[in-house]
Amino acid sequence: MSLKSLPLDGFLVSLIAAVALAAIWPTPGISGGVLHVDWVSSYGIAVVFLLYGLTLSPEKMWAGMVHWRLHMAVQLGTFVLFPAVILAIGPLAAPHLPAPTWTGFFYLAVLPSTVSSSVAMTSLARGNIPAAIFNASLSSIIGVFITPLMMAWYIHSSGGTMPLGHVLQKVMLLVLLPIIIGQAFHRPLLSWTARHLKRIKLADRAVIIVIVYNSFCDSITGGVWSTRDIGLLAGIAIGVIALFFLVYGLMHIPCAVLGFNREDRIACLFCASKKSLATGVPLARIIFGATPALGQIIVPLILFHFFQLVIVSVIAARFARDPIATKA
Repeated sequence: MSLKSLPLDGFLVSLIAAVALAAIWPTPGISGGVLHVDWVSSYGIAVVFLLYGLTLSPEKMWAGMVHWRLHMAVQLGTFVLFPAVILAIGPLAAPHLPAPTWTGFFYLAVLPSTVSSSVAMTSLARGNIPAAIFNASLSSIIGVFITPLMMAWYIHSSGGTMPLGHVLQKVMLLVLLPIIIGQAFHRPLLSWTARHLKRIKLADRAVIIVIVYNSFCDSITGGVWSTRDIGLLAGIAIGVIALFFLVYGLMHIPCAVLGFNREDRIACLFCASKKSLATGVPLARIIFGATPALGQIIVPLILFHFFQLVIVSVIAARFARDPIATKA
């Protein structure tokens, strides 16, 4: 696989640039700073999910709903296996990481699967595309409710507190309501959406980049990254790569037990082993608020997003070169 085919797109480059800018000159991007980027971080969340609802095709989603065993395997992998793995290795790994970072690992584990890259990689590998669309979309909808609930349980069990009622109220207002409004206008604005899809994606990603920038500016000025920066980042990178391969490997078990064919196995493996940065970053702002530790909490998600794209791109290319796939 050539370097040109790796998914180092403008979005990832922009995320890295946002973090670098925050490290070099954080003052303008802090909450209440001269740029007031915290306004975008706070209210841009609704824009992200409005655009998600606007572009989500109900027809494509429901086209893949018939394979209930596959859907069950994917959703259990996404919302049960991932957090179970983190809880299992917690006694060994957590003592070596700052508390916000380990919270970030659990937050990563309870996030929904990503839609766009799961479908794209399943398509590249010649897997079951309708099933991938259904599962990734369903996962995003379930995650709106499951992720805050599981984080509230985790924080409470760790001795902390989280205003769950307030968080759920914000989720309903800034996440669920915009998705519903977007879906209501999906059909009337279908042709407009198709013409402006690139601009919609650009606006969606711009808000995410601003949230990341604001989070890291607050974290850096708050002293969260004052020590062990390089060593901590290296440890997180190793951790997210190991987490991916562990979950990806374990998901082969239900695929074999349930007798999935090649196409269904690809959809199951790719959807159940991935996590959504597009959902995770805005949702983190709602769940954790403007705490200075937010930058450290979302680092595992950012690194996981990068490595999952690179690793799954390689795996998908190998699936595509399978002689069975080329005959299909």
